[in-house]
Amino acid sequence: MISLKTAYYYILAVKINFIKIFKKIYFTTGFYKKSLISRIPNQFFFFPNPFLMSSFSNYRKFAFQIKNLDPNNFWNKKYSHKEKRELHNFLWLTSIDRKDDASTLRQIIYLWNQSNLKYKSLIWETSVISKRIMSWILNADIILKNSNFAFKRDFIESIIIQTNHLKKNFKYEIDHQKKIEILTVLILSGLVFKEYEENYKYSLNELEKLIETFFDDKGFPLTRSPNDLLNHTKYFLLIKEVIKDAQKYVPDSLENILEKNLECIKQLTTPANSLPLFNGSVEDDLANFYNYINHFKIKIKKPKINLGNIHVLKNKKDVIYFEAGNPPKKNFSSCYQSGPLSFEYYYDDQKIITNSGFGVNISKKARLLSRFTSSQSALCLNDTSIVGFEKSNMMNKAYGYLIKRDFKILNLEHKNSSNEIQVKAGHDAYLKNLNCLHYRSIGIDKINNRVTGQDNIIQKSTNLKIKYDIRFHLYPGLTAVQTIGGNTLLIQINKNKALLFSTNEKNLKIEKSIFFGGQKVLDNHCIVISGIMENNEKTIDWKIMKKI
Repeated sequence: MISLKTAYYYILAVKINFIKIFKKIYFTTGFYKKSLISRIPNQFFFFPNPFLMSSFSNYRKFAFQIKNLDPNNFWNKKYSHKEKRELHNFLWLTSIDRKDDASTLRQIIYLWNQSNLKYKSLIWETSVISKRIMSWILNADIILKNSNFAFKRDFIESIIIQTNHLKKNFKYEIDHQKKIEILTVLILSGLVFKEYEENYKYSLNELEKLIETFFDDKGFPLTRSPNDLLNHTKYFLLIKEVIKDAQKYVPDSLENILEKNLECIKQLTTPANSLPLFNGSVEDDLANFYNYINHFKIKIKKPKINLGNIHVLKNKKDVIYFEAGNPPKKNFSSCYQSGPLSFEYYYDDQKIITNSGFGVNISKKARLLSRFTSSQSALCLNDTSIVGFEKSNMMNKAYGYLIKRDFKILNLEHKNSSNEIQVKAGHDAYLKNLNCLHYRSIGIDKINNRVTGQDNIIQKSTNLKIKYDIRFHLYPGLTAVQTIGGNTLLIQINKNKALLFSTNEKNLKIEKSIFFGGQKVLDNHCIVISGIMENNEKTIDWKIMKKI
């Protein structure tokens, strides 16, 4: 039977999809194009610091010297869908040689305006427009230097037309990432153009609403995604610095959320200078981000522990990130990965045990596969994923793949003694369908310098045959070999460094797996402890230690 909540989301999805179809048709009309034309400012009130864009793009594929380009052929080459997005969002402006004559760049922008000021689905996609306007405004000093009046007027008019489009459609946007992108553009336009100061005031009010609805009291996103945390923080930083450049008062709500966001990021920054791969995260080198922070001399307070219910265990060379939080609410779950009680493990600053990462940069299929429980370093029963995802095309087109089944984290405990750091927790995700509870404890033995773990499966009745698989995904590039005893594996890190993985179970094996955390699918290996429950309770002990 369909629940009232599901029915509500389905009806809302029908409405959202209908609006999307109607808008795409309406956007292509001449009437809509005329509605975007409004007064054109005579000049920029000030030119924001172009360095503010550097945290958004360390991508060098289109790095070039402008003088070596043929602007007349720039837009005529054949590019992939992804390459077109990257060209049309103009983030590559951060890679140009700013000492070059900008006449070629102006010709590229002039030709773009000649062909693209009428709606085209890819070029006018929200994120593409937002990044394009940000790039244009933050690089306007070099773009407009020595330009004639006609180009300057057309350039500013193009910014206004595209900004008006974003503002008109902001109220229909349900994606929080796109919301912050739009608000950033509106704030920029309201600061650099005195004639559009209402954009600035409007956006500050909407920004405060977004902060209140998207973050918990510790500054962690309700999506439970470290990736969302990083992306929003970048936009908040840009907004703050531009407001300061314009000599305006920075709102307290913005200052407060930034302080909390930075604490969260600092807490979750791994020894490899990245974020752990939970709930929509991909591999992203944070070196560029921290250089950005240091440029503005921003000091980050000492992080609190267990922000976002991602527990961090550290002792000497061992670092563990343990996911022990309830799933997000349905409307925040489009990037949630089914891995409660999953973990990632670093030894001597090198990643050993990983989750799959989120396949958003690869394909829709990779994105879906990377959300299954089997793609996480977690327990999987009867080859089923911990949470189900909406299968309705109507729902998916409107929201993305939202979760269908909820669950709760049980009996969370955290202790730190002179002998051991340990976290214990359970979940009831398998209770309804398989009548099972799962409890996991994971810790670092400080005395013996080893990682210890225990998985406990409790079946409330013995009517069902329960197959269990506990997976430990090895980071790509690492290999493992089975020892003679059968219940121990050798994880080879490099020629002179290795770890031993051992368990009390006999059925220990190595499987091939795949990793989705980068720009393409990578092969890796996976340690698997498998078996069939013979009684109503099963306890599996395992440990990881340095090979002596």
